Amino acid sequence: MTPQQQERYSRQILLKDIGDAGQEKLLAARVLVIGMGGLGSPVASYLAAAGIGQLVLSDFDVVDLSNLQRQVIHTMADIGKFKVESAADTIAALNPDVSVTALPLALEGEQLCEEVAKADVVVDCSDNFSTRFELNRICVASRTPLVSGGVIQFEGQVSVFDSRDEASPCYQCLYKPVAEGEGETCSRIGVLAPAPGIIGSIQAVEVLKLLLELPTLTGKLLLMDAKSMEWRVIGLPKDPNCPVCSGSQPA
Repeated sequence: MTPQQQERYSRQILLKDIGDAGQEKLLAARVLVIGMGGLGSPVASYLAAAGIGQLVLSDFDVVDLSNLQRQVIHTMADIGKFKVESAADTIAALNPDVSVTALPLALEGEQLCEEVAKADVVVDCSDNFSTRFELNRICVASRTPLVSGGVIQFEGQVSVFDSRDEASPCYQCLYKPVAEGEGETCSRIGVLAPAPGIIGSIQAVEVLKLLLELPTLTGKLLLMDAKSMEWRVIGLPKDPNCPVCSGSQPA
């Protein structure tokens, strides 16, 4: 680390679970973030602030006025820009040492497989089920840890799916596939402005813990109810009949 990096990350380096060696791990890490909206905003911001060396950001959407209520990585000046380009500009101003690859498209197919394979950790900040299930399948196949978050109205949830651990469930152990267009979305029923910020921040914490080899939410589901300000952690067992992670996939 350079003297400037030592100063920038000094409060983090002081932590006995991090130190110089841990910070070097973060500086050498590559993290793929899918979605640069309400969840992706705090995830990308805090990972950049914490010193993740390489961030790959994917989102096909552009900044809209209605996004600014919760997608705090963007500003009024960014309306009409691709979200990943707006986010890259914000990250450059926050921490120019971070290398950002901005992909203004919906990663899918072979390109998604390639990016997942290159990443140390993948963060699912998407807002549709088809992306979530495809991303989960590819992360299981490549044995790449996946940090998943979701938020709606006053509620949110976070879990870690780490296919390197044989006992770890995957996203499809928790949810079964639904038809495109089904399910609740923020655009249909709303979301409290800070709720994605809370959940996204927790996702960022889980990414850092994965990279530092600290205990994570693998095998657990963290649930937030911001209206009552109550939290629950429930066990999330692996589904022995899951067609994605149980080994029972059709040949």
